[in-house]
Amino acid sequence: MEEPELTDKEFAKFRDLIYQLTGIVINEGKRQLVLSRLTKRLRLHNITSFSQYYDLVTNALDSEEQSAFINSITTNKTDFFREPHHFDFIAKELVPSLVQSARSGERAPKLRIWHAGCSTGEEPYTLGVTLSEAFASHPDWDWRQLASDIDTNVLAHAERGVYEESRTDTITPSLLRKYFLRGTGEREGHYKVRRELQEHLTFRQVNLLDPVWPMKADTKFDIIFCRNVVIYFDKPTQKRLFERFAARLAPGGLLFIGHSESLLGISSDFDACGQTIYRLSDNASAWEKAA
Repeated sequence: MEEPELTDKEFAKFRDLIYQLTGIVINEGKRQLVLSRLTKRLRLHNITSFSQYYDLVTNALDSEEQSAFINSITTNKTDFFREPHHFDFIAKELVPSLVQSARSGERAPKLRIWHAGCSTGEEPYTLGVTLSEAFASHPDWDWRQLASDIDTNVLAHAERGVYEESRTDTITPSLLRKYFLRGTGEREGHYKVRRELQEHLTFRQVNLLDPVWPMKADTKFDIIFCRNVVIYFDKPTQKRLFERFAARLAPGGLLFIGHSESLLGISSDFDACGQTIYRLSDNASAWEKAA
């Protein structure tokens, strides 16, 4: 079958649909990516034009094909211990401070974290390793992580917790032995996250653009990771998203963003306290909205 052409009009319609569904901004430079990824969906459905596929997706917005469409467009690139200064900060500065606060009765020995855009799971598992080590001598601490993504394929991968050996190169041998199981036989060349690490994690599909997130309205997080996600959004979407994150953080809560991202000119609800690490401001406007 001859490959169909993606016309300017069709590209514009898909670009608008992607923005509507995910908030992701697709420019002309991503045209080839859209063409390549959607061509695979056309082949799967034996469809001969992009207009036909657009009709298929838009006429059944709640169907599995909408999820498949979103999954085909989203970009997922991550590694274990990516941007390691974040995990160093948590292990060496945050956890000791939290432990001291709990000992003095200023807070309960409890920590709640949300990974908004967890991709294939390397980030939440990295933090799981970090916290397991940091809280090793403090077994009374109750820490739990919510890991979410819009892409159901990468979310399923994350929940399985199985990775090719080459993906684990950034984990030290001692931590790899302690927190991962090495595959044998047909699973040789792969590692699986140990159950005791997974027990701290809950995975859930969340579209950050949805007007209501599927968490209880009164849920507050101590830490939100949203790294290398908002770079795909325009500034109005970023501004609204950071407002919503601020409303979901507990007093003094922390927001971690990616190395190429910034809150400058976008949000005044946070104070910088490290490299791409922000603390919810005491006078954040979100507290007035959430009160």
